[in-house]
Amino acid sequence: MAVAELIFDGKHGVGESPVWRADEASLYWVDIPAKAILCWNSRSGAVRAWSLPEMAGCIAHIDGPRWLAAMESGVFMATLADDGSVNTELLAAARHAEPGMRFNDGRCDRQGRFLAGTMFLDMAAAKAVGVVSSFDANGNQRALVDQLIVPNGMAFSPDGRTMYLSDSHPTVTTVWAYNYDVATGTPANRRVFIAGGTMAGRPDGAAVDADGCYWICGKPAMCAFGGENLDTLFVTSIRPGGVDLSDQPLAGGVFALRPGVQGLPEPKFRLT
Repeated sequence: MAVAELIFDGKHGVGESPVWRADEASLYWVDIPAKAILCWNSRSGAVRAWSLPEMAGCIAHIDGPRWLAAMESGVFMATLADDGSVNTELLAAARHAEPGMRFNDGRCDRQGRFLAGTMFLDMAAAKAVGVVSSFDANGNQRALVDQLIVPNGMAFSPDGRTMYLSDSHPTVTTVWAYNYDVATGTPANRRVFIAGGTMAGRPDGAAVDADGCYWICGKPAMCAFGGENLDTLFVTSIRPGGVDLSDQPLAGGVFALRPGVQGLPEPKFRLT
């Protein structure tokens, strides 16, 4: 079994959406309740942070300092400045089913389309009002999957023709696979990939390795492959409030391990 190394004791409320940038040898991720994007440089070990105007559930790299961030009121293009400031420009306003919602898990498909799911903030309400939508560079958005409580676990096979998606709410805890039309970005033929109740924890964020195997986080929040040879698995985690953490003092940290396989480069958001 691979041993996980703590690379940053961030004590994040919800650490999510890790993305490796090979050109910077750096890992980026978000802390959702803290409304922040963070970056850890693997060469220096330095960590930087940028404050956002809203909670961001997921991010995708565009180019240089520009990122796509799916927040509360919509999907924004966010430019991270060297002084720690962030300039945001709305790409597409959210089409929430009702107030009190935000974006959650999401990423780009292999063709560079951005897909992200929405959820009702009060998970205890178990409202199946979440929708996964796709977004292009012109701000066009298209609903793809609906009736979700907490959309999560989004990932794509190496050839892009299979999309994985989970609902991590305790009443669902199921991962589905879809046929994915790479020409149109349309999922179809949903079937159960991992049935609810058959694994420990809840199916949260995920990654796919170069062999097409699906890696899913349970109590940790999300994983992503990175490192010089894409053979390091980075894992973000959650630090729950109001509970005894004496048996998990590193909850909310960011970890790295060598699982013995290689991952795939994370696609960037396509501007054309």
